[in-house]
Amino acid sequence: MKLIKTKIKNLIYFEDNTYNDNRGNLKELFNRNKIKTKFVFEFVSLSKKNVIRGLHFQVKKPQAKFISVVHGKIFDVVIDLRKKSKTFGEKFEIILDSKKNTSIYIPEGFAHGFKALKKNSIMLYACNNARYPDLERGILWNDSTLKINWPNKSKNIISNKDKKNMTFNEYKKINNF
Repeated sequence: MKLIKTKIKNLIYFEDNTYNDNRGNLKELFNRNKIKTKFVFEFVSLSKKNVIRGLHFQVKKPQAKFISVVHGKIFDVVIDLRKKSKTFGEKFEIILDSKKNTSIYIPEGFAHGFKALKKNSIMLYACNNARYPDLERGILWNDSTLKINWPNKSKNIISNKDKKNMTFNEYKKINNF
């Protein structure tokens, strides 16, 4: 498992080991020696091609997340929402691909979203905090100040809930930035 640090503090992505033979393969997804976070909630998400989910976060009970694509490929985006961070408001974009066995660790205090680039992309999430629907919030996926470079813009599939997310400037105003 190769750990790669980003310019944003504590945001890390991984190129994981894959072992292939004539029967198939074995993929290493997570190594507790590399990430010290205790994960308490895990789930699997399936998204059709061109589905955008996000940019999601939880207030009061933020979640650190480990995300790996088990099948397919996604364009993954995180936004630093940590109030005292030197990189507050900065984005990180990466392609996570099951064939390349890439994963990402997102610490608490980030908004997260993605776009599925392949048919039926399946993602594994591990979170350090449970899901609290009443604490879930979102930033608009196409916020003009964030300038996210979403691929294949004309074919996006977005939930009505995500279409109503707040702008980044609204987020800053609500949180006294």
